[in-house]
Amino acid sequence: MDKLIVHGGATLRGAINISGSKNASLPILAATLLTAEDCIIRRVPDVSDTNYMIQILSALGGDVERSSGTVRATCADIVDHAPYELVRRMRASICVMGPLLARKGRCVVSLPGGCVIGDRPVDLHLRGLEALGAKIEFEGGNITLTAKDGLRGAEIDLRGTHGPTVLGTDNVMMAATLAEGITIIESAAAEPEVLDLANFLNSMGAKITGAGTRRIVIEGVKELHGIEHTVIPDRIEAGTFMAAAALAGDGVILRRVCRDHLKAITAAIEQSGHRVDFNEAGDICTVHRSEITRGVNIVTAPYPGYPTDMQAQMTALLATTPGISVIKDTIFPQRFMHCAELKRMGADIRVDNGTAVVHGVAQLSAAPVMASDLRASAALVLAALTAKGSTEISRLYHIDRGYEHIDEKLLMLGADVERVKDH
Repeated sequence: MDKLIVHGGATLRGAINISGSKNASLPILAATLLTAEDCIIRRVPDVSDTNYMIQILSALGGDVERSSGTVRATCADIVDHAPYELVRRMRASICVMGPLLARKGRCVVSLPGGCVIGDRPVDLHLRGLEALGAKIEFEGGNITLTAKDGLRGAEIDLRGTHGPTVLGTDNVMMAATLAEGITIIESAAAEPEVLDLANFLNSMGAKITGAGTRRIVIEGVKELHGIEHTVIPDRIEAGTFMAAAALAGDGVILRRVCRDHLKAITAAIEQSGHRVDFNEAGDICTVHRSEITRGVNIVTAPYPGYPTDMQAQMTALLATTPGISVIKDTIFPQRFMHCAELKRMGADIRVDNGTAVVHGVAQLSAAPVMASDLRASAALVLAALTAKGSTEISRLYHIDRGYEHIDEKLLMLGADVERVKDH
């Protein structure tokens, strides 16, 4: 297993390209199951999550090739059973359920394993697919969905206890593209990644309107076709590097971003006193670190609100921001595993009932820390950039799930980091 050693104190300068979105790539890769024709997808990030999804497509019988950031998938002769060994490694694998059911009339998918940041039930996915006419059976840890006479359009409300479900919206939308009649999804997730999937499906010949809003309408079609598509930029990676630049930067430039997707993150960084400038096209931003900073209050919310996936990184930035900051996570209230590790580095954080109260300290100091999940590990890397001494971050496989070559990008900006084998 690898670990990352971050030698604190280097100033970040220069420019990097932001990768394609992991959370948009996964359902788009799954959507290639809806057609027997060739699909070419560009800017798929080289992270372990997309690699797992490619392995799942191959195990289902797809012919998948990857070269640098481009994936070509042809799912002509596919089977309807997704293997547990692959599915258990990644929650997002559940999104092969909708396209498999629509294409084959049956699918068997293992229940994905637990998730460190709390229970994320698949009942909303199943409720949606059941409304389209699927029969559901559970046996031996597998979910078997059957629709002998095909799927039929329906009106479905996907409201969950902590807001809309992104993958659930994706799953139902994919299944509904080949269903007979019209499907209306109410309380749909409005994330940019859902819109990117809808754009992909529409290019294939689907008839979807309203994606990116809370109400999506899908008119079923007989078949879908192969196409080429370029994945949107990863807004969470962009936000993570914006936070890094605010912590330790001197005019860091981020290319291949999307200003519209970053409004809530930009606002939080500006509220803490730093400056973010976008070019006219909104695809390049420069982050100017400020010496005069202040604490902020953040409440996570479904898009276009502040993303839960940027909560940990912002906690790291605010740990050394003067004053008191309050961060409330309404979506995953248990998602504060990083706080205990940041406290080992000298942060003053009190977590209670889904809320972290952060008293900014002058400086953190290096300590051996352990990543517990993807975004928590990013927070530890950020905190280590300005900490006194050298911080060892173990369990690096968490960060490799969702950040493409994060150590190389930090090195390009002048950070002093090294990846070493953990013996």
